[in-house]
Amino acid sequence: MTDGTPYPNPAHQPTGATPGWTPPSSAPPGAWYPAGGAATATLPPPAAPSAPALRRGGRLRLGVAALLAGALIGGGAGAGVVALTDDGSGSGTAAPAAAQSVVIKDPESATAVTAAAAKASPSVVTVYVTGGSGAGSGSGVVLSADGYVLTNNHVVTLDSSTDAATIQVRTSDGTLYDATVVGTDPTSDLAVVKLQGAGGLTPATFADSDDVQVGDLAVAIGAPLGLSDTVTDGIISATDRAVATGSSQDDATVIDALQTDAAINPGNSGGALVNAAGEVVGINTAIASVASGAPGQDAQSGNIGVGFAIPSNTAKRIAQEIVDNGSATHAVLGVQAQTAASDTSSEVGTGAQIVQVQAGGAAASAGLQPGDVVTAVGDRAVTTSTELTAAVRSAAPGSEVTLTVRRDGQTSTVEVTLGSSDR
Repeated sequence: MTDGTPYPNPAHQPTGATPGWTPPSSAPPGAWYPAGGAATATLPPPAAPSAPALRRGGRLRLGVAALLAGALIGGGAGAGVVALTDDGSGSGTAAPAAAQSVVIKDPESATAVTAAAAKASPSVVTVYVTGGSGAGSGSGVVLSADGYVLTNNHVVTLDSSTDAATIQVRTSDGTLYDATVVGTDPTSDLAVVKLQGAGGLTPATFADSDDVQVGDLAVAIGAPLGLSDTVTDGIISATDRAVATGSSQDDATVIDALQTDAAINPGNSGGALVNAAGEVVGINTAIASVASGAPGQDAQSGNIGVGFAIPSNTAKRIAQEIVDNGSATHAVLGVQAQTAASDTSSEVGTGAQIVQVQAGGAAASAGLQPGDVVTAVGDRAVTTSTELTAAVRSAAPGSEVTLTVRRDGQTSTVEVTLGSSDR
């Protein structure tokens, strides 16, 4: 498969790498970090050197060195991507806080956030992972009464560590279970674990993420900094936000993320983003942070109100495939692409320009050619290769999409039946 061939980025330098290493002058001014411990995220090129960096908000590190994520896009290739790294400031050795449930003590004064948290908190767990290279914690969402739990791939793999990891999961009532990995999907940064001997758990209710609107109430539930059952609230800031995440150049993810200003910090990864009804609309996976002024220095830690979640429709489909088959499939266009730059500014994208077309793939069958520039998928505008990948990845394999294509100065639409890949 040609989709997702990475364009190496010299700024992808592992945290804890050779002392004295500084990024080259071509390195981007900011970096995206996973929200909970190991996935990275990228957006279109920053408009100015002061642009914020992205940090993972999902897994709290307990002394684990991170791998930076690559700028990979599957469904188009990737130019103009901002590097992602982990938040070293989240490291620590303090014992995790005890789990506690959210209880409505005074119904008359309870808010919508109180009600949403009371409904969803029993379905959110804390995930502890220990490997030969270190340990960390993140969050998860209960899928079934008998113990299937959805979380982020970067949580259970300790940022793609090759070491075998021991996993334990604490439910909202404080019960600690041993767990095993059912399957992982690095492409979507999702994983499913199974709690041993569990029964009577409270499965989460998943909402239709296609119905989510900007301005909707958003409540994040998880274990930031190891603090189980933490609840924060905000709104949905944007939908269909193209964000590239991944723990290495060969293990990357591009999603049509839900953006929220609900506080998300290291340890929140894999936890729930819920609506006012307490239904899961997304799986928290990444946050933005402000880059430091000096080259080579770490970005500032903590939430700045820009967080990202994998939409529930994508998360639910991937989770079910992992439970059923141990792996998941993804829609692919069968191209490598790069961002087509404006004539007046290299930082302004005008579409996703196809560089290579995979023989026998979906794009080839639809008559797409190298040099074509995709400017829309359906009614969604595409200005970068990352946005093309995100739009393709959000669709189901085998589905039909309409591409708006610019060729030799002429614009036309092309119907494409997307292919399927298990990576």
